[in-house]
Amino acid sequence: MHISGEGSVEQLATAIHKVWAKVKEIRTANPRPAKTFGGAAMPATNSISEKMIKDIIGVKGQANSGMFKIVIGRTTKLPCGCTMTKDMGVNTWVAFAGTDDNALVDGDFAVKENQLQPVLKSLRHDGINIVAIHSHMTQENPRILFLHYWGRGSTADLVKSLKVALDTQNAVK
Repeated sequence: MHISGEGSVEQLATAIHKVWAKVKEIRTANPRPAKTFGGAAMPATNSISEKMIKDIIGVKGQANSGMFKIVIGRTTKLPCGCTMTKDMGVNTWVAFAGTDDNALVDGDFAVKENQLQPVLKSLRHDGINIVAIHSHMTQENPRILFLHYWGRGSTADLVKSLKVALDTQNAVK
């Protein structure tokens, strides 16, 4: 994990010290890594209701073996003048597995730089975990960052949280 911050040396050192103290506290209490993130085990068979997801998010998707995935395209231009599109990986995607009462959502938001913080805050507000933030390209316009996430809960709660994050993203011009 990379971190950055601004402030005096004392402020930064104090903040970093708190991070390392918390890491030490957690590792002392749990010397062996957990095998799960808690909660009920994932069901052996997937049976996600795709209609609710399509109705709330408003995008058609693909069903496969009881799982459901939607993809929302973005575009950007490379310095060569080439347009990068949804089919070339510039997209936001959402995949659901499990059952409607015990679901897992996993995906990736393709965001402009000024959309990153609002989308992060929206996802974290609703308990969606952030896995990674990175870029796939250089010198594209507009600049696109990729935000990987996952969450557990009911399909209804998860899809509502993702809809809020999508609306938050779309509200930032």
